[in-house]
Amino acid sequence: MSTELSRRKFLAQLGLTALALPVLTGFQAGGSGRISVPGLKLGYSAITWGGNDVQAIKDIAALGFKGVQLRSNVLKEYSTKPQELKALLTQYKLELPMFSSGNANINTGDDEKVIQQHLDNAKFVKALGGQNIQITNSSRPKEGAPTTEDLQKYGKLLNEIGRRSRDMGIVTNYHNHMHQLGETPEEVDVILSSCDPQNVKLELDIAHYHQGGGDPVAAIKKYQSRLNALHLKDVRPKEGAEANSRAYTFVELGQGKVNLPGVFKALADVKFKGWGIVELDSVPDKAKTPVQCAEITRKYLSSLGFKVQS
Repeated sequence: MSTELSRRKFLAQLGLTALALPVLTGFQAGGSGRISVPGLKLGYSAITWGGNDVQAIKDIAALGFKGVQLRSNVLKEYSTKPQELKALLTQYKLELPMFSSGNANINTGDDEKVIQQHLDNAKFVKALGGQNIQITNSSRPKEGAPTTEDLQKYGKLLNEIGRRSRDMGIVTNYHNHMHQLGETPEEVDVILSSCDPQNVKLELDIAHYHQGGGDPVAAIKKYQSRLNALHLKDVRPKEGAEANSRAYTFVELGQGKVNLPGVFKALADVKFKGWGIVELDSVPDKAKTPVQCAEITRKYLSSLGFKVQS
């Protein structure tokens, strides 16, 4: 069966047609209070597919997204043959807006090894035709808040990775994250203040920022000159958790507590140009598939009145 026929069959199963499926790039919200974000391009992260990245690529393309974020787990299969993965992305007409490069931890005793790992990943991304790597960490203390010294040390480590990756034509992006250095807005600010904006950009995860006690709308405005990409993500309190618990579950867009309309309005206000990458770490309802979750998100975006801009 040809690729096109497979795509048509897939869309038919979703109750869609190729003509009815909007191209998710450059949104405009209709109705009163019209919001235009012409510089916004939407991708989708493959993480929801749990490592089945080839299927993720096929599904994400069929749903109409224009980019896919891949993770470093693909290196096991494609590290020595990036041209094969690049050909797959080309076949499905997907860009690689971001690559999850993994953790860059402080206090390992070998910063150079940590730096080199991400430079190797940057080289791989360049071979795929991408331009961005995303960096996280697992350096948060098990108890208590991190020290300012450790936050600054992390910023400096990111800065060195970013300085060297710039020479390769690859942008290093800091990803704020719960349970990591940079959980709270105050911590994010210390980290970003400790590295050169030319070397390290921000990939703002709006759900992690919300869960960490921040306002993603305010963050977009505060870091607008440094904002390179976003994880468009939603979160809600975990079902069955105690009222004072901070337990949470990531959910499809529109199913949680993040002020998504406010986020899009803020992006319009700052005239953002770049990628918004929908991310859902795992399927929140095990009765659903990754594709069904992605369709919930797509329908929510449509419910806001988002339409394709020519």
